Amino acid sequence: MSLNIKDIRTPIALIGLMLATRFHHFGGALSLPDASLAAFFFAGLWVRGWKFFVFLLIEAGLIDYVSITQFNVSDYCVSPAYVFLIPTYACLWFAGVYSRKYKSLNLSELLVQSAVLLIAISAAFAISNSSFYLLSGKFDINWLEYSSRVAQYYPSYLSYTLVYAVIIFCLVKLMNLVFSTSVNTAFSQNK
Repeated sequence: MSLNIKDIRTPIALIGLMLATRFHHFGGALSLPDASLAAFFFAGLWVRGWKFFVFLLIEAGLIDYVSITQFNVSDYCVSPAYVFLIPTYACLWFAGVYSRKYKSLNLSELLVQSAVLLIAISAAFAISNSSFYLLSGKFDINWLEYSSRVAQYYPSYLSYTLVYAVIIFCLVKLMNLVFSTSVNTAFSQNK
């Protein structure tokens, strides 16, 4: 699916999405769940060039730093494994880049994009959680026990990203319809 709205709006919207949601991973009564995975997917899909990927990584790090130092968010997840967020987010970025070739919203292309997104989310989950287990120094349990404990987080990890993806696809489709309708109406009135 190609993006027809102004190109500058897309990076700004993705930056804003991360800024609005990254402070609390699981969300809460007054906050939305973290949309970083979806932001990286859509950045790969709609924004050309690797520099924006780097920019989003820096933004994520700055948001984490500010939320920990200024808003008393727990630093439990900050460990030597934190650097593995780079390949975690790269999974989503490259899934978006791969999905660029699908230009329409027909069912077969949506199913392929959904499968690519599911695989990328699953790979991201595996990378972030296994690196945390291996490098954080916070676990004195075996891999099997850790896996069974962390598996409870996979459904929310997956569902938050999928919900954001569906909402964003729908919003973009709606904006493109509204924008193209208003342009066509203005063009026909000028004839």
